[in-house]
Amino acid sequence: MRQTNHGGHWRSQALLNALESAVLILFMGGFMAALGWQIWGGTGVALLLLVGLLTLVFNPALSPRWVMKLYGAKPLQKAHAPALSELTRWLCERAGLEKEPEIYLIPSRVMNAFSVGFSGRSAVALSDAMMRQLDLRELAGVLAHEISHIRHNDLWVMGLADLFSRMTSMMAFVGQILLLMNLPLMLLGMVTINWWLILLLMIAPLLSALAQLALSRTREYAADMGAARLTGDPRGLAKALEQIERAQGGWIEHILAPGNRVPDPSLLRTHPRTEERVERLLAMEQDMDRCDRLPLEQLLHRYDHPEVARKPRRRLWGTWW
Repeated sequence: MRQTNHGGHWRSQALLNALESAVLILFMGGFMAALGWQIWGGTGVALLLLVGLLTLVFNPALSPRWVMKLYGAKPLQKAHAPALSELTRWLCERAGLEKEPEIYLIPSRVMNAFSVGFSGRSAVALSDAMMRQLDLRELAGVLAHEISHIRHNDLWVMGLADLFSRMTSMMAFVGQILLLMNLPLMLLGMVTINWWLILLLMIAPLLSALAQLALSRTREYAADMGAARLTGDPRGLAKALEQIERAQGGWIEHILAPGNRVPDPSLLRTHPRTEERVERLLAMEQDMDRCDRLPLEQLLHRYDHPEVARKPRRRLWGTWW
């Protein structure tokens, strides 16, 4: 791509995202270790490290096909969407992925997309609504975003963060049980109370969960930046994000309170606000060389699947689209 005066800002933003992710992971791991030290001492920290290492090494990743079956997704055949197949090949070549992810179709009228797996075995799911409501330029941005997640091994990173969070919550629970068991001895004055430990037990799960959410938002920003680099067209993804945001509200909301949705607290969101993501993407547009954009005009966007009529269904283990 063309090097401009703004390229330094681009690289610094990418470095900032990477550093922020590293700091959050280290914070979660360090906080977990500190809690183990307070409860069990050095032996507890060593045990935690051993359990975490064994979990990472021997815990097999979920098969992408198995995950897709949970959502009722079906593989999207090349003959049904030749443009999408060619687009996937282009993006994977630019991303340096040796193996292309399988593309699946989720039979849903809700706009949704996600990726699972790692660079050697991965899949990307697109909902029927997203395939129909986004044009090829916008769809390229969404697909590039998911391929960026795969390229950066974000599923592994978030799995590590989830492991830290779960182990921290487990230790906080065990510590609280031990505290209750020793409560009679505390009342009799036979055991002294470590108030710092009690405070740590109370706030540990909350702090770990907030760090995990912050990490998720950071990885989304990084995937947006990666998508803009792959397509050379940040505005395409920005337009797709705006369409998805508008589609999330129901028809009653659009009629009675357009634009007045109650915002979620920033600290409790898994994704950054759409407005912030769009603003960052549009700020990158001036750094892009138009000659480096994907040649989407060479593709014919054909799609032969029948339109999905059923609504999302809620099952015992949650809502699957």
